[in-house]
Amino acid sequence: MSSATPSPSPVRADVPPEVAAAIERAERVAAQIPDVPVDTPLRPIHKVGVIGAGTMGGGITMNFLNAGLPVVLLEMKQEALDRGLATIRRNYENSMKKGKLTAEQVEARMALITPTLAYDGLRDVDLVIEAVFEDMGVKETVFKTLDEVVPSGAILASNTSYLNIDRIAAFTKRPQDVLGLHFFSPANVMRLLEVVRGAKTAPDVLATSMALARRIGKVAVVSGVCDGFIGNRMLARYGAAAQGLIHAGALPQQVDGALQAFGMAMGPFRMGDLAGLDIGWATRKRRAAEAGVPMQPIVADKLCEAGRFGQKTGAGWYRYEAGSREPLPDPVTEQLITDYRAARGITPRPISDEEIVQRCIYALVNEGARILEEGIAARASDIDLVYLNGYGFPKHRGGPMLHAETVGLAEVVRCLERFASEEGADPSWQPAPLLRRLAAEGKTFN
Repeated sequence: MSSATPSPSPVRADVPPEVAAAIERAERVAAQIPDVPVDTPLRPIHKVGVIGAGTMGGGITMNFLNAGLPVVLLEMKQEALDRGLATIRRNYENSMKKGKLTAEQVEARMALITPTLAYDGLRDVDLVIEAVFEDMGVKETVFKTLDEVVPSGAILASNTSYLNIDRIAAFTKRPQDVLGLHFFSPANVMRLLEVVRGAKTAPDVLATSMALARRIGKVAVVSGVCDGFIGNRMLARYGAAAQGLIHAGALPQQVDGALQAFGMAMGPFRMGDLAGLDIGWATRKRRAAEAGVPMQPIVADKLCEAGRFGQKTGAGWYRYEAGSREPLPDPVTEQLITDYRAARGITPRPISDEEIVQRCIYALVNEGARILEEGIAARASDIDLVYLNGYGFPKHRGGPMLHAETVGLAEVVRCLERFASEEGADPSWQPAPLLRRLAAEGKTFN
């Protein structure tokens, strides 16, 4: 297996030299896993299995085809399989029209796919990645079946965005061969790959997965097991901060505008509409059920209850004209927000763009500090890579953790303490112990 590193991320001209150097250094050290020797023997990967030919499964498949690796693509129904194959071909043909591929290259890549409707087709793969519905019961069925079919020594990976990899591994008799490979959508474009290490994941499985990530041109970051891993766990705090601003007096377009002016590729409400608001809704319901507590209603739930899931339904936080992805402010959303505030006795207050940025970005930083403290991430620069390559964080700011160091950790702590002191404030605004200690000692994360 090739161990060549991917080319460094393209750095825009407006990225300060010291930030560009920090990003390049972060990419180099991300491959270093403290307790896995660099000379760990790798498992051979000659053929890959992918379960699910939908948006994620198709994108994941393309990564391996692009690297010249044969893929067995499994679906349960012929129509779904045909649809997935057609989408992959269409993506390649679009690249051909742009002059990025020749017709011969398109056919060569398509020829590497072996479509199948039966798990038996996976009997000779070296790695299998499932990209099925995000439900633990579905994952259980898949992994118990894989345990019976896939050869000994093959790596079993889940593309889950949130679910517990240790629980998934326990569905098999070989938890040492199981880990998470969390690709980001569109998987054939986004460079980030979260490699999620379970409690029993073998060192050579981890080393092989990191080397494979480099082979397919990904920036790989190792994460420990927690709900949402590094990126989505932090995103939950970012989203909660944005929701809190809506409850307090802001509107979606103001929050998105302030964060896009800060440099985010997309504000949280536009991003929610693009991804589908029903995804977050399902996650909130799952977390409440697992915790055995009732859901605390938020405006996003009211939108979902009204069937407003975002772009795919023509309305979410914004409304969308037929055939357009342009977000338009919607009086229906504003009325839902007004009704929500009135029902809870909230008097809306003016909110500045500065406060919007501080609350949302420092919520990311604070959760990132907790993730570091818990050992979920090995280093702050790994967290920065996740946000630069998977969540549209502005490259010229170097990632949330580096940005916090630029602002000054003491200033971040002062802002968090102010937010935490407000009446009815969520306990999550309390500065993480690591963040508070580093600020007091005048130190930085890195």
